Amino acid sequence: MELTKATLLKEIETKLSRHFGCTLEEAGKTELFKACATVMRDIMASRLMESEDKREKSGEKQVHYMSLEFLIGRSFLNNAYNLGLLDLFRETLGDVGIDIKDLMETEPDAGLGNGGLGRLAACYIDSMASLGLNASGYSIRYEHGLFKQRIVEGQQIELPDSWLDIGEVWLMPRMDEVREVRYGGRIDEQWHENRMVPELKDYTTVLAVPYDMLIPGHGTKNVCTLRLWSARSPVELDMTLFSRGEYLKAVEQHAMAETISKILYPDDKHIEGKSLRLKQQYFFVSATVQDIIDKHRKRWGTLENLAEKHVIQINDTHPAMVVPELMRILLDEEGYSWEKAWDIVTKTVAYTNHTIMAEALEQWPASLFEMNMPRIWAILREINQRYCAMLWRLYPGNFDKISRMSIIADNMVKMANLSVVSSFSVNGVSELHSNIIKDSVFHEYYEITPEKFTNVTNGIAHRRWLCEINPGLTKLLSSCIGDGFISDPSKLKDFERFAGDKSVLDKLARIKRDNKRELARFLKQQCSLSIDPSSMFDVQVKRLHEYKRQFLNVLAILERYIEIKNNPKGEFVPKTYIFGAKAFPGYYTAKQIIRLINSVAAYIDRDPAMKGLLKVAFVENYRVTAAERIIPAAEVSEQISVAGKEASGTGNMKFMINGAITLGTLDGANVEISEAVGDNNIFIFGLKAHEVEALRPCYNPSDIYQENERLREVFELINCGFGDGVNYSELITPLLVGESPDTYMLLADFDSYCEAHRKVDEAYKDKPRWNRMSLMNIANAGRFSSDRSIRDYANKIWHV
Repeated sequence: MELTKATLLKEIETKLSRHFGCTLEEAGKTELFKACATVMRDIMASRLMESEDKREKSGEKQVHYMSLEFLIGRSFLNNAYNLGLLDLFRETLGDVGIDIKDLMETEPDAGLGNGGLGRLAACYIDSMASLGLNASGYSIRYEHGLFKQRIVEGQQIELPDSWLDIGEVWLMPRMDEVREVRYGGRIDEQWHENRMVPELKDYTTVLAVPYDMLIPGHGTKNVCTLRLWSARSPVELDMTLFSRGEYLKAVEQHAMAETISKILYPDDKHIEGKSLRLKQQYFFVSATVQDIIDKHRKRWGTLENLAEKHVIQINDTHPAMVVPELMRILLDEEGYSWEKAWDIVTKTVAYTNHTIMAEALEQWPASLFEMNMPRIWAILREINQRYCAMLWRLYPGNFDKISRMSIIADNMVKMANLSVVSSFSVNGVSELHSNIIKDSVFHEYYEITPEKFTNVTNGIAHRRWLCEINPGLTKLLSSCIGDGFISDPSKLKDFERFAGDKSVLDKLARIKRDNKRELARFLKQQCSLSIDPSSMFDVQVKRLHEYKRQFLNVLAILERYIEIKNNPKGEFVPKTYIFGAKAFPGYYTAKQIIRLINSVAAYIDRDPAMKGLLKVAFVENYRVTAAERIIPAAEVSEQISVAGKEASGTGNMKFMINGAITLGTLDGANVEISEAVGDNNIFIFGLKAHEVEALRPCYNPSDIYQENERLREVFELINCGFGDGVNYSELITPLLVGESPDTYMLLADFDSYCEAHRKVDEAYKDKPRWNRMSLMNIANAGRFSSDRSIRDYANKIWHV
């Protein structure tokens, strides 16, 4: 049935009556939101049935994208846009006096991720649906997201991020496809049909209940499924214990089971947290593999063709246990030989690496595997033993090399090594990153199997991060080059021919001003922050980590503050620095940097000499919804990680496509952005990746400190404090002394960074030049669409 305003309104009224027992006039915002969402969900469910019917008939290969994070954000706008119903909903609701913008504000961000890893996965499943792929995503249905951030007296406070009360409207429970995940127990080996079969006994069972979130493609009726697993106990209540008055113990098993999907990334600084993390990963992997195998067996009747019909893409190492779990099923339940099972697994699994930082390459104590997943532990030992035997034949007597390359060493299980060894493809996420993993991080594996290493540069869902969040710019682009770029982002390149058109450049500037005013209103309303839309908006919003160098940004802000104080009659570009970041609860240094940013912001606000010239704003509870307001308004995009540490980044691409100019190092995808826009349309500073590595052995930041008067003044200002009684010497000291001072080269890049800011200011004063730079960034952003990324995966890795 084709929807019209009349039929849509009737559908909404029917949902309100059936699910909430109210009329349109009686309904509150929450009821109305859920009714509209349910209308869309029903349409998507109908399209999904059509999509699955076509896939069933074609027998085409299916992609399973496994990620512990899918940072979806809000779904209403994206679903309505992709379904082609946004204008119809806007007009239908408008006719009865309901503002669709107010309605969309009712929806919480889905608590399914933390940062770039999860946002990338969300972009990818959107593109997979839009490109018509036979694909599905798998993750966990977290009851709470990472946390809701509050800033109290400058410090981060973590509160529960509960989203399901409203957000569950998008989820479809599939109680007929519940899976059983087993923990603990002991292995008992029995002879069966002339072979020894390991049997797990005395185990604890946790049920994995699937909830499907439907992802509609744009310009197609194709719908993909994001399956989210929720942990449940098979026993709600132990009545025997309850009857004896042991009430807490009676519900203990139920509570422990549900803890597995309670929260994203439990703190793993203690053994209980490590154990929960590992249980969480195995829960996710075991349920997913069982799901894939069960559906394949029903369709094909054999697992011989599993690798021909499926590819499992693991997004980072969190799903790496897919390898031993798939081996377990093939060996123990299907009766395959080790060699045949290993052949199937290593032709089915592909691995995307997202980090080269040693501390971020997951390692888990072997004891946790032995205690929680004894059969998985036995399989891991066998994989390790066979791989080390192969290495011994290649490198006889080279114990150090074999230990480095082994999967288990020093009572630790190295998940990245497992992923590389077991996958038919290993890809990095930018050209620089892929070269680094071949040349250093995984070089020894590359020497053995160079054919499995490749690159797929990350991309963003340009329809969401341009068309949906920046309608003014989208309208200008459509009027200039047509709307073909919506389905084919490479056509953005046609916008380049307007680089000399004053009328278009003026319109571009007006759109940016309007977006800045909108952001100022949003921050005033949501965060009680007052910012001046006439100032330059310089933005750094991302996860708080030392390598991302928010601290370097603060040092440069203080250098600017001192310069303004020393030159009261100088001409300065008014500038607002906007930060947004969450620090992991157990990451003390990161939390102190957030506190420092807020101390500096308050200090500057109290100084009348800074009025109209310098402002620092920290946006509380940064998330997808906040990013959708900030990014269209940004003029400078801070991408300043130390070169060689950022795998790719995707925020840089979102800012670029919305016309912000990148100020960054040659790190991650900044390298490719620089190549795309040319040196005249980006501000690059700092050491290059190879220069960082060459300098590191002899690096002495104290020498830079002694020779740099401006840097000493900045440090003195920090050491004197900002009038709030907080001592930040613990942030300063590690930059100057210690075993490896200034690990992330802040002092080495300080002068270059400050000089780059001066170049930004000069360019900003020349409005026609700045607007041309903005246009050139937009026009060259098409190659950074996730549509291109997914086509690369499809052609180079998945072969679908």
